[in-house]
Amino acid sequence: VSLWLPLALGVAAVAAVAAGQSPLQRRVVRDVLEYFHGRSNVHFLFKEREVDGVIEREDPSGTFVQLRLGLAQTACRKRAPQRHCRVLENRRRPTCLACYKFDTSDVPKVLDKYHNCGPSHHLAAKEIRQRDEAECRAVEEAGKGGDTLYLPGMFAFSRGLPA
Repeated sequence: VSLWLPLALGVAAVAAVAAGQSPLQRRVVRDVLEYFHGRSNVHFLFKEREVDGVIEREDPSGTFVQLRLGLAQTACRKRAPQRHCRVLENRRRPTCLACYKFDTSDVPKVLDKYHNCGPSHHLAAKEIRQRDEAECRAVEEAGKGGDTLYLPGMFAFSRGLPA
């Protein structure tokens, strides 16, 4: 029983975290997990460990979502996923930074996105943190001003006659 208690508490904590997230945040988490598992150097399945640093802002151009997703390696290989994969203690625990910009439609489409996954200490390096911040600012600006779709007739230019 004492072996199952930490696992049950961990599952309950993840369920509680998931319950407090918006649909767009859940969508970002699913997308980041899919991206992470699609990488060729990842051979095991990873589960969501924690989500923190969540920012969700709306403006006329859409909704910006930024979060850090902590992952934990499981005992299951990604090529043969099983229903119940137990998390391996003291194994890889990468962290992913994700920034997404969604449009304002009923079924929000991704306007732009950025994610960076690596060891926790890797994402704390000053150069990487600065690049991440710049990339996330660019994602947040998607859909504003210069990124709008050009349609014929939006601009008119005239040329003056020679004097």
